[in-house]
Amino acid sequence: MTVLGWLQIAIILALVVAAAVPLGGYMARLYAGERTLLSSVLGPVERGLYRLAGTDPKVEQSALGYTLAMLAFNAAGVALLYGLLRLQGLLPFNPLGFGSLSPDLAFNTAVSFVTNTNWQSYGGETTMSLFSQMAGLTVQNFLSAATGLALAVALVRAFARSNASGVGNFFVDMTRSVLYVLLPLAIITGLAQVAMGVPQTLNASVTATTLEGAQQTIAMGPVASQMAIKQLGTNGGGFFNVNAAHPFENPTPFSNALEIWQMLVISMALVFAFGRLIGDRRQARALVGVIALILVAGIAIAYWAEAAGTPSLLAAGLDPTGGNMEGKEVRFGLAASAMFAAVTTGLSDGAVNAMHGSFTPLGGMVPMFLIQLGEILPGGVGSGLYGLLVMAVITVFVAGLMVGRTPEYLGKKIEAKEVKMAILAVLILPTAILGFSGVAAVLPDALAGLGNAGPHGLSEILYAYSSAAGNNGSAFGGLSANSPWWNTTLGLAMLLGRFAYIVPMMAIAGSLAAKPRLAASSGTFPTHGLLFVGLLTGVILILGGLQFFPALALGPLAEQVQMLAGKTF
Repeated sequence: MTVLGWLQIAIILALVVAAAVPLGGYMARLYAGERTLLSSVLGPVERGLYRLAGTDPKVEQSALGYTLAMLAFNAAGVALLYGLLRLQGLLPFNPLGFGSLSPDLAFNTAVSFVTNTNWQSYGGETTMSLFSQMAGLTVQNFLSAATGLALAVALVRAFARSNASGVGNFFVDMTRSVLYVLLPLAIITGLAQVAMGVPQTLNASVTATTLEGAQQTIAMGPVASQMAIKQLGTNGGGFFNVNAAHPFENPTPFSNALEIWQMLVISMALVFAFGRLIGDRRQARALVGVIALILVAGIAIAYWAEAAGTPSLLAAGLDPTGGNMEGKEVRFGLAASAMFAAVTTGLSDGAVNAMHGSFTPLGGMVPMFLIQLGEILPGGVGSGLYGLLVMAVITVFVAGLMVGRTPEYLGKKIEAKEVKMAILAVLILPTAILGFSGVAAVLPDALAGLGNAGPHGLSEILYAYSSAAGNNGSAFGGLSANSPWWNTTLGLAMLLGRFAYIVPMMAIAGSLAAKPRLAASSGTFPTHGLLFVGLLTGVILILGGLQFFPALALGPLAEQVQMLAGKTF
């Protein structure tokens, strides 16, 4: 590890916070229904969309109505995208003549992009037409991110309101998220990426002459527009198979820094918006402290593990100061690769600028474990905040048990219903990950897709289902997942990780909204200080450790011991 490497990390994080604070204020005004900087320009467009859809923006929905509207909208999204992919060969903007996707791959891809997972069992430049990339995948990148933002705002309203029957209107919140947040930032950062060398064209390919005089066809397309929203919306699906390691997706260290900034900025801004919407910015600072503590620790462990290298590389006579550069791009280096890996999995982004399966076992365990913690550091756009608030509900319940008081959070009493729903939500992830992994570890059809044996093979399985259930989308790289078993079960894990979590979370929102918001008293446990930061951090780590440590011990930790002993697979 070097001072320069840490300086890169520190500068990017500082730029994220510097932008997230004012953006959070803007988002708070937007979701409170106040005028914003863009209201005069986008207000007529917003009102026109409501008229076309027959939506009255003044009519609010109950938590149940909000949830049903969200489920119906996303079910329609899955059906439409599935149909588009099955008919791809008959649709326009397909200059390379790609055929339609198989039923299982179309199902997996449709579910993947609607759930904000963007797991890809295919190579984008060899499978997807330009029409599918633009009208299918890029559109869902906007809508899935907007869905997450809307749900998080609904939960925040439940905490902020007193004796309320409604939590907002899903269609209004989603429309505003797209128009006022995602679209403007995507246009600005997309143009910045074009300036840095990312292609944006309707030409599907270009022919180049190699040094040997041969002709090579290089895939291209409207890359920058998809890259902008895939990172801002924490979607992560790459236009190309190797994602952000591809020079057309991520050509320079500056574009790499911009992509990390894009991944973090909206999720962090939403935390600051949360503080403004509930009228107590100290609560937001406490959550930011938890996020920073675990995320920076993850970056540090991954950076240290990769900088330490491996015994095999040292035995081969390579310069030990280079660390483990296997699977990494020289133009980024160790620090930026380790940071990208931790950020993309602390979020639910899933874009990769290095191959996580080529990390050292300990370095590769970091992104896997960050996914298994629930991707709340700061998590996906919207989903990270509501996941963190569910963890906060569990934390105040634990604190109440310690001191024998009725737990409260943000002026709302946390009672049996909220705790049961919170526990039900956090059990979704281990059930999907460990359940599917256990079956896949013994099923011949599943094992046929593994690229490695032993502990690393188990890590491939664990990472795949962690990524799917966590709605992340990154992969360990050695797994050939384009088969009926993997496409189907990973698709089911994505649905469980997204919607089976949202339903109990929205039940919490409905219950809290109906309760009075109580003033703090001398007996109220403060949730804005260092004690709460430490307790919430401990609850997150202990839950993750208890649920996943046995599986991790058989996978990456066992492989780390074998690596240090000089064994390889």
